[in-house]
Amino acid sequence: MSYRNVLVTREGAIGVVQLNRPKVLNALSFEVMSELVSGLEELDRDAGVRVIILTGGERAFAAGADLAEISQATPVDLVLGRRFELWDRIRKISKPIIAAVNGYCVGGGIELAMNCDLIVASETATFGQPEVNVGIIPGAGGTQRLPRIVGKYKAMEMILTGKPISADEAHRIGLVNHVVPPESLMEEAKKIATDIASKPPISIRFAKEAILKAQDTTLEVGLEFERKAFYMLFATEDGKEGMKAFVEKRKPIFKGK
Repeated sequence: MSYRNVLVTREGAIGVVQLNRPKVLNALSFEVMSELVSGLEELDRDAGVRVIILTGGERAFAAGADLAEISQATPVDLVLGRRFELWDRIRKISKPIIAAVNGYCVGGGIELAMNCDLIVASETATFGQPEVNVGIIPGAGGTQRLPRIVGKYKAMEMILTGKPISADEAHRIGLVNHVVPPESLMEEAKKIATDIASKPPISIRFAKEAILKAQDTTLEVGLEFERKAFYMLFATEDGKEGMKAFVEKRKPIFKGK
């Protein structure tokens, strides 16, 4: 498929979705989000792709919602527009998504990054939830995901003051996995993606689902889900191959079956 605002490419087992609306710092209009979600789902359906990298441009990963588009909207407009149904679809992507973040990652941008499974940031990246500065609050999960990641008090500070934090601070509080020089950003993201892509894809899928379940439910329910997934993997060819290869002291050959 072809898109106006995103670029979708494949490099072996790695799929890349790049936001490509640089004149407005990749502001997340409804059209951009529609294309972004379609691109992610396209790669999720591609059996040859095992990991997805989501990135932006040099100046910005994404600088938030497109206020020019929504500033005159009414509550009814927002409800009937079903904007957030697109965000819900991102969570249903079965393959791991790595956010590779340069520059501004604020508002909807940080909410988009938090929808991913890992975050690699360049030293130029800044993260923030500045919505209070324009009289609103985060609406795509910021008030819910940020406290789960960085804790109540840091989330309160970021959301109530609207002040951004640096990549190094984001790493210190556990918001990002790695911070690297700008020129090494995609190299680092692809390195992690290649490592994950070498693992059995069914195991990776179940592991992702189990970890996400931990954020949504009680420990008891989460443990029950984990155990069922654990049992299920003993019925896969990759599970048998992996354990057999370990016993035989050789490298396993995973087929995704």
